[in-house]
Amino acid sequence: VQLQASGGGLVQAGGSLRLSCAVSGSIFNINTMGWYRQAPGKQRELVASITSGGSTNYADSVKGRFTISRDNAKNTVYLQMNSLKPEDTAVYYCHARIRTNSGKTYYDSWGQGTQVTVSS
Repeated sequence: VQLQASGGGLVQAGGSLRLSCAVSGSIFNINTMGWYRQAPGKQRELVASITSGGSTNYADSVKGRFTISRDNAKNTVYLQMNSLKPEDTAVYYCHARIRTNSGKTYYDSWGQGTQVTVSS
């Protein structure tokens, strides 16, 4: 199973970016998907998550600015980031809780990370 993230980059404050993360491999089902971020010198934190049924959860710092969505048919999760601030600068990691075709339990899988840099 692989998680391939894309869409990071450099943007000015107030701008927008859209992150995508596609899950590939021998997948039976994907439960929760989400995005985490880690800034230099800080711990990794949850940005947003979405269940297979579409229920969402956001960090207080991004509520009203970021929107998470998923396409279950494509095993892909998205993060639309608007009104970006310099404090949003971090490496963003996608996450998925996956059950493979050969497995009986769910496990956590992570993407490689994509850099988001917001200049002031």
